[in-house]
Amino acid sequence: MYQALYRKYRPRTFDDVVGQSHITRTLQNEVKTGKTAHAYLFTGSRGTGKTTCSKILAKAVNCPHTQDGNPCGECEICRGIDDGTVMDVLEIDAASNNGVDNIRQLREDAYFAPGQAKYRVYIIDETHMLSTGAFNALLKIMEEPPPHVLFILATTEVHKVPATILSRCQRFDFRRIGSEDIAGYLEKIAQKEGVVLEHSAGLLIGKLADGGMRDAVSLLDLCISHGGSVTAEVVAQAAGLAGSGHLLALAKAFAEKNTASSLEQIGTLHDKSMDMERLCGDLVAFYRDLMLLKTVEKPERLIVALPEEMEEMKPLAKRLSLSQILYTLSVLQEAQNRMSRTANRRTELEMSVVRICNPAMDSSADSILARLEDLEAAVRRGVLADPPALSEGRADEEAPVAKGGPKPEKQEAVLATQAEPAAKTVVSALGDLSEAQPFGAWQEVLGRLLKTNPPLFAALKNSDAYEKGDFMLIDAKNDLFFKLIRENEFAKDSLRDALLAQTGRRYRLGPYRPQGQSPAKPEADPLETLLRSAKTAGIPVEEK
Repeated sequence: MYQALYRKYRPRTFDDVVGQSHITRTLQNEVKTGKTAHAYLFTGSRGTGKTTCSKILAKAVNCPHTQDGNPCGECEICRGIDDGTVMDVLEIDAASNNGVDNIRQLREDAYFAPGQAKYRVYIIDETHMLSTGAFNALLKIMEEPPPHVLFILATTEVHKVPATILSRCQRFDFRRIGSEDIAGYLEKIAQKEGVVLEHSAGLLIGKLADGGMRDAVSLLDLCISHGGSVTAEVVAQAAGLAGSGHLLALAKAFAEKNTASSLEQIGTLHDKSMDMERLCGDLVAFYRDLMLLKTVEKPERLIVALPEEMEEMKPLAKRLSLSQILYTLSVLQEAQNRMSRTANRRTELEMSVVRICNPAMDSSADSILARLEDLEAAVRRGVLADPPALSEGRADEEAPVAKGGPKPEKQEAVLATQAEPAAKTVVSALGDLSEAQPFGAWQEVLGRLLKTNPPLFAALKNSDAYEKGDFMLIDAKNDLFFKLIRENEFAKDSLRDALLAQTGRRYRLGPYRPQGQSPAKPEADPLETLLRSAKTAGIPVEEK
């Protein structure tokens, strides 16, 4: 019968273990000096060598012909432990033997002297699965163990192991194995199997294995079954990856705010049976790499990617701002969390893509910051466009403003041509603002906004409100408020709802500009500072 590669090439000595030298060196020295403990605790993620080192240690303490702390692998004891025929070494699965009766039976058997070996070794895998009663029963024998008994506990969730057990063990934390180490080990296996393994394919397997050697060897076994040389393309196909080309194309569509293209690409990948949750995870990993390219001086040490992939990512990372990358990461990670609780994962991913391509739909702080970055980029490029009128939209086209405001500069007048008819209509709707009265319950309204829309509350800091007829005129110190009201329906509805809840009336909204008074300047607001700089430099700006 065919033997899986991860079993065939399982390390037999401490020297064969990859990536855990900080542990194997200590265990070898303990075996050489005869100063082994009565209980060990091995913890770490899956596939990092916990059970393998447990069996090697069991052989080493019982082998009569150890070589530099390693078992010889040739004696009857070593071969018997490898074959599972030595009854003095027991491997117990705590997931299926987690009851107090199982541990009581173990405790009774432990007092009998070993039959073949020097020590009775109990390897308890997935120790965290033991019940409370089982832990208590195990604690009793670990407090006063017989001299011929050795316990080796292995777990992936050490935080679930009681402190009373931990304090009686020598603890060793297994690290995730690096991709380079995994690739080197896989190349040795491929050479022994007579298979050509490209280094790039080995690195990709190492990345997909997430530090677990067993997963890496199993994936190599699958790739070898495809036949021929093992290339990065074969690995991607075997693992069901989207491929860096698809990820790069999606990221470019996100950067261009091209919703249609993004959704079409996702549909194509879905038709090819690409798992949507896996695709979302790949996008998260891709944008993590972009974040590292943007923030780390030498990202090559932290990013596992082929050289050609790295060169393709660098221009995109340079094009995007850090805020845009972080916003996209945040949206994708939210989608990942929701995907685990829904059956329609494609819809979840598509909803997130729409949010990424249309940040104006999102009122979160990350979205606002990303839009500010877009505006900065537009100023640097000098995009020519006609800005829309500063109004709420169709429902509030007649919102009042004061007459006699400051005259725009010549450049601004050219840019605002499209907005002039709407502005004249707005001015005529109210006339003189001398009859506008201060709105006394404004602070109470702001208190409601703090609970329902914190970003809008922040934009209304130090603001006042005036009432005239059906109009509520806002004297905001931060012009970001007017941008929110103009572009964000949620912000507009939040303010109206807060006014309705406080007064029982539904007001029409507008800016408060007394006659002869210049518009209030924001206090150190980055958006207004940016706009003023653009106007001073004579750069027209497209506001989206």
